[in-house]
Amino acid sequence: MNKQHTRSILALSVAAALAAPYTAMADEADKQGTYFDTMTVMGKTYRNTATKTVLEPEETPQAINIIDNEQLEIRSVKTLGETLKYTPGITSNNYGSEATFLDVFNIRGFNVSQSYYNGVSLQTLSGWNLQPQIDPIALQQVEIFKGPTSVLYGAMPPGGMVNLIGKAPQAENNTTIGASIGTDDLKEFSIDSAGQIGDSDFNYRFVGLTRQYDTQTSLSGNERYVIAPSIDWNISDKTLLNVNLYYQKDPQVGNNTAMPESILVNNDSDYSVGDKNWNDTERKFLLAGYKFQHEFENQITFMQNFRYMKGEFEQKNSYTYSYDATTGDLGRALYSTQETSEGFVFDNQLSANVTTGDVDHNLLIGADFQKLDGDAEYATHGVSTFNTFTPNNNMIDASKLTKTVYSDDDIHSKQVGIYAQDQLQWGSLIVIAGLRFDQYNADGTSYGTTYKTDESNLSYRVGALYELDNGISPFVSYATSFEPLNTSGYEPETGEQIELGLKYMSYDESISGSVALFNIVKSNVVTVDPTTVGSGSYSYVQIGEVTSQGVELDTKFQLTDSFDLAVNYTYLDVEVTKDTLYEGTTPLYNPEHSASLWANYQTDQGLLRGSRLSAGVRYVGEMQKNTANTQGMVPDYTIVDLSVGYELGNVSSSLDGATANVIVSNLFDTDSYACYDQDNCWNNADRSVELKVNYSF
Repeated sequence: MNKQHTRSILALSVAAALAAPYTAMADEADKQGTYFDTMTVMGKTYRNTATKTVLEPEETPQAINIIDNEQLEIRSVKTLGETLKYTPGITSNNYGSEATFLDVFNIRGFNVSQSYYNGVSLQTLSGWNLQPQIDPIALQQVEIFKGPTSVLYGAMPPGGMVNLIGKAPQAENNTTIGASIGTDDLKEFSIDSAGQIGDSDFNYRFVGLTRQYDTQTSLSGNERYVIAPSIDWNISDKTLLNVNLYYQKDPQVGNNTAMPESILVNNDSDYSVGDKNWNDTERKFLLAGYKFQHEFENQITFMQNFRYMKGEFEQKNSYTYSYDATTGDLGRALYSTQETSEGFVFDNQLSANVTTGDVDHNLLIGADFQKLDGDAEYATHGVSTFNTFTPNNNMIDASKLTKTVYSDDDIHSKQVGIYAQDQLQWGSLIVIAGLRFDQYNADGTSYGTTYKTDESNLSYRVGALYELDNGISPFVSYATSFEPLNTSGYEPETGEQIELGLKYMSYDESISGSVALFNIVKSNVVTVDPTTVGSGSYSYVQIGEVTSQGVELDTKFQLTDSFDLAVNYTYLDVEVTKDTLYEGTTPLYNPEHSASLWANYQTDQGLLRGSRLSAGVRYVGEMQKNTANTQGMVPDYTIVDLSVGYELGNVSSSLDGATANVIVSNLFDTDSYACYDQDNCWNNADRSVELKVNYSF
């Protein structure tokens, strides 16, 4: 069947569904169990991250997904990978659910390894293990912006970006204490407190967490400690200063030992080819910053964001270099990594509201600067043989290993960007146009090779959305992106997207949704020089190209005051369209079809008063097993999740403010896994059960 024809029919069908007159179904339900209101928390510093203006997501000519705090609480997510599982267009947990030290996922077919926190990048060096991760306990909501947004943020992949919005100070006094126990010996305690400090002009927020639980293999665990204080100083009704800090220490960060697929599928999910004496991963990092905003009398606003970051990461692990299925002997190479990084980001924004005739303009100009330095040591510690027929995970004596350093890296990078944007509204028409110029410099030593790169790029975007009286808003956009390469002699990889879609919101806001068709082309991809194929000594050229096109559907229905439903679907067609070796193949971690459904039922009447029942089902289609597409497919899977909540104040007035929740992930204990190739695969999570009690006062 012609794929373009299939997409056209699907898009028209979805558009018709969104346009249907569902508005008589229900009024918008009262939201229960949310102790901190999202918009109140953001206050006057709130800006749409996709535009750096106050434009609402439903008015923005770009596909945007929002995951609010209520969803995070109901599902009790522990990682960003878990958070994104019900979002269309995203494949998360690319290294399975056990390797939790990296937030690595695909958006619209392209790998994303760096997120943003309150609109500022969580700095990490490309290809490194040291990546700052914000725990969901500290988040108010998560924003996903589809397609290139380099016009405002500089270097990033063309598939999109994820921005994490932290819990911020507020004037209303409230404290929530939480405690959890569960499978894998889960033990968790958290506190979230906010309010005004006396009668002063200061509001505060404090989030704290301690969490411990075992991995499925029990060879290692997950252990985390978080403190995240912040203060708002309302200097005047037009001036605000926010000072914030986030510190996280992870003495244990999951299990990252991969194994051949033939071993994984023929053993229980707690099976491991690692060794408990050489299976350690630990990390700690500090983020400290401020946000300053001042509104001038002439509708001009100045905002400045600053953040400092310092982090450390250490790992001891092994990888498979040989496997004899007949004898069961598996060769393991032992290695260690030590990484440190330190950096900062400045972002200055000046915006003004101007009216020319019937057209309202929101003009934005800005400049940002970021610097990041990193040191890393990579070492080998010999080899060890593991027999899969007589497994022994307690073989290695670390004191007898010989360390050999094979790379001592020292990397320094800087990025300076200047950007301008005009957001104009003429009646029901909203248009956004922007330009950004970036200068990127990097130098250092990596794997014994010294390099220096000096690259520049011009990014741009133009988009338009028209709000019809029936709630439908068609939109179209074109945007570009770039990704610098930390290697001498190469230009940045570039991307461009054309997106066409519809957004819909009923008059009573009980039904909302969007459908988007997109085409992304990533160019200047480094590939093997065709003149050196077969020579035994490859050189590389920038002639590669990857094309991603598809359809995304995102819908939400408030069917009654007690029942709401979210349904998502993604069709994705990704192909290497130019390459010396892999032309015509599909890159890893890209299912052609994926879908999810999440439903909540809650009531304040009868015997069920104060109760909530939530359930979700998600389907992930089959994916290629290796880059060359020669080893078959990773099987598709369907997972069911369940969450039940109850307000304990209905039992006794002395328990007012207390809630009990039972969260079951992977209800039917479905087996699934992810692969980089047939020799490197990781299990996804087994069924887990958590009992969580919150008390708010």
